[in-house]
Amino acid sequence: MQLQFVGCGDAFGSGGRYNTCFHVTGAAINFLIDCGATSLPALKRLGIVREAIDLVLITHFHGDHFAGLPFLLLDAQFTRRTRPLVIAGPLGIEAKLKTAMEVMFEHSSRTQQRFELSVVELAPEETCKFGGVAVTPYPVVHGESGGPFLAYRIEAESRTICYSADTEWTDTLIPAAREADLFVAEAYYYDRIVKNHLSLKTLEEHLGKINARKLVLTHMSDDMLGRVDKLPYLAAKDGMVVEL
Repeated sequence: MQLQFVGCGDAFGSGGRYNTCFHVTGAAINFLIDCGATSLPALKRLGIVREAIDLVLITHFHGDHFAGLPFLLLDAQFTRRTRPLVIAGPLGIEAKLKTAMEVMFEHSSRTQQRFELSVVELAPEETCKFGGVAVTPYPVVHGESGGPFLAYRIEAESRTICYSADTEWTDTLIPAAREADLFVAEAYYYDRIVKNHLSLKTLEEHLGKINARKLVLTHMSDDMLGRVDKLPYLAAKDGMVVEL
């Protein structure tokens, strides 16, 4: 099982990085975590077969995590996808997706797909299973617009991945990430404390309680990117693969 960082950048492309999109594959699983606006070209750049993706998990509705879906769905239509696809995310995802489709490509939300598309709302702290993938969402804190906001604890093929999503520190990250094989955590700033985002120094205060086996930092601003070579943690790069 592996996770590949298709895109690990922030909303503003700091460091020339693509928006957030992670690709997780294993013996019998193939899914995305988030699908930011730049995800389709990023997937194509890495040669990832979109037809094989069964599930897309969305953490929240900001464009750098969600706005790639209209392009992904239209690409699926034009490439004659036949495999069913599930899109799952916070409360309101079906209406948000329809709105995004209409903003990007008018009337596209009314097009009859050639493939079965299911859109599923996820409730905080209620585990939902998609084939061999069990997903438990945890509420996180990322402002007033673009929510609800969810971190994910994902269990598949005897491995556990947690993704913090965009958030300031909240204690729900402890059960979400506790003893995970991989904790992918936002580290937007190094030591600057701001609302709605997580700094590395704040995260470090809680790592002992989380005790994840592997930590990878993502969604970094220029402030963090200028420091990554001196950090004792693994920092994500577009295209990087983490084996689990």
